[in-house]
Amino acid sequence: MSEDREESGRQDQSRKKRKTARAAASFIVTGVLLVLLIVVSVNIGSLKVSPSELFRGLFIKRIDDVAAIYDLRFPRIVISLFAGAAVAVSGVLFQAVLKNPLADPGIIGISGGAGFVAVLITAFLPALYFFTPLFAFAGGVLAFFLVYSLSWKGGLSPLRIILTGVAVSAMFTGLSDALNAMSGGTSSGVAPIVEGNITQKTWEDVQTLLPYVITGLVLSLLFTKMCNLMSLEDKTARSLGVNVNLIRILVSLVAVLLASISTAVVGAVSFLGLIVPHIGRLLVGRDHRALVPFSMLAGAFTFLLADTIGRTVAAPYEVSASIIMSVIGGPFFIILLRRSKKYAA
Repeated sequence: MSEDREESGRQDQSRKKRKTARAAASFIVTGVLLVLLIVVSVNIGSLKVSPSELFRGLFIKRIDDVAAIYDLRFPRIVISLFAGAAVAVSGVLFQAVLKNPLADPGIIGISGGAGFVAVLITAFLPALYFFTPLFAFAGGVLAFFLVYSLSWKGGLSPLRIILTGVAVSAMFTGLSDALNAMSGGTSSGVAPIVEGNITQKTWEDVQTLLPYVITGLVLSLLFTKMCNLMSLEDKTARSLGVNVNLIRILVSLVAVLLASISTAVVGAVSFLGLIVPHIGRLLVGRDHRALVPFSMLAGAFTFLLADTIGRTVAAPYEVSASIIMSVIGGPFFIILLRRSKKYAA
């Protein structure tokens, strides 16, 4: 018996080492791919510079081509990185608190609510433009309250959450499209939010996005242990002395903040918060202490990749990153839906 226990212990240690090695390799490979993608994205367009020229132009002396790239392309790249990280982590947090593997801020209506309020402020109160993220956060909270309350029927059903979220998302998206049409369509200031177009983003947009996103990402790292507790059954968590309702509210607010702020700047992005967490669980496991930081890295890579593909697939025309994510994410969602036992009935 003792020999069997020792053998079992050795096997467990071996499995843990393999998982740790795979997680470490996943972080390294994703980080390297992200750096390479940034270099590629910088050079997509009429202006091209070598990595050495880019470094000299950024840190040593002024180079006209690098200065132009810095003003025109870098804001878009930085926004793609931080918005992608924010939406991906938001998906991780929503899936934890709702205990729903198909939860995504775009699918369950959070992005729709945030986008509608952002469009409302941009169209009718342009003087409050720099406060748009805060108003978008309020819209995201409203959408989450609607989905949560309408889905509650003696408990939360994953299927009810998805169906209610789709309905709420469709309602807010329709309202946003209506406001866009009434305010002048593609020529209006609300069009980039509705269409998810980040072509003309500037460093002012970066300054608007970064403080909120960095705050949300830091809070998400602090809440990783809470997310692990939320993976337990509520009764089990309460037996450990955990205030489940308080944790669910706090984590949900951080998730809404990340999704809403990103939507206010880049528009609604569906499926990013669904795809990245699932890939992350396959590569680094279900422990949120590794899953959340990996989702930041992978989310930044995925969204920048979608934006880079959108810039090249139909050049000289552009396809928005949100459309690319929808084309890729739709089939991914269907596959997950068919494989999920919770929705088998």
